[in-house]
Amino acid sequence: MKGTVGELGEFGLIRELTSRLTTTPAVRVGPGDDAAVVAAPDRRVVASTDILLEGRHFRRDWSTAYDVGRKAAAQNLADIAAMGAVPTALLLGLVVPAELPVTWPTELMDGLRDECQVAGASVVGGDVVRGDTIMVSITALGDLRNQEPVTRAGAQPGDLVAVTGWLGWSAAGYAVLSRGFRSPRAFVEAHRRPEPPYHAGPAAAALGATAMCDVSDGLIADLGHIADASKVRIDIRSGAIDIPTQMNDIGQAVGVDPLQWVLTGGEDHAIVATFPPDTKLPARWKVIGEVLNPSALPQVTVDGAPWTATGGWDHFGDPE
Repeated sequence: MKGTVGELGEFGLIRELTSRLTTTPAVRVGPGDDAAVVAAPDRRVVASTDILLEGRHFRRDWSTAYDVGRKAAAQNLADIAAMGAVPTALLLGLVVPAELPVTWPTELMDGLRDECQVAGASVVGGDVVRGDTIMVSITALGDLRNQEPVTRAGAQPGDLVAVTGWLGWSAAGYAVLSRGFRSPRAFVEAHRRPEPPYHAGPAAAALGATAMCDVSDGLIADLGHIADASKVRIDIRSGAIDIPTQMNDIGQAVGVDPLQWVLTGGEDHAIVATFPPDTKLPARWKVIGEVLNPSALPQVTVDGAPWTATGGWDHFGDPE
């Protein structure tokens, strides 16, 4: 498609974007009305929102618009799954410059649509506004299907700490890209398009998970959220975490201990949860630690000791 967003106009852009969408049975009224209507059989709606700003959260020379769409949807839908809910719908708020080629927002929408399909959800509406910088705002909705939400506040001393999904892959991919390389491709793609284990959140709730969150800020940081909310200490066993050979190779090439990426790298959107100690976990879950009584040590320790290296994502900290 040729031309710019300004040449197509607001309503032309909206028509083009909505024409690319698919739907699901949960959507009773989709795009085109004043608001969407999404079924909520549980009578409770789980909601989460995030903003991605060009230059801060993505770079157009590193990621295609399709990549940004997949990533924007994934990080919000993962939040829904981490509450033990099933994703149902996604809303888009989009700010773009008038001179932006129309292909960029349409490819973004393709990415949003395709990631929603992976999670079983659909894009149901949104808004577009002219601005100087690209900004993508996402609101995701989900349904608990008669389960209780799994918050960060339920971990108990003696619980197991287990994780499913990738850890450190996005951070390793970022390290590769920041040095001007595009391979190993698997790690670069993990940074561009995370693959959250959406099914694992509701499954963990059914297994009796006591606390849960997705790993968006880094494993230590996110387990710190659970420890703080639950008023416990969590100890991670570093030897229980598998580090792929290629990640070790990247670490050697750039002079970084790959354990640093695994423990503090965010944006993989793995699911980490605590479970009662007698829980029989499926093979996809890896036990990596335990919940302990609070102590004078930091709320999250590694092999019984404080982790002194820096890391973890803070939106108001220094950029990476």
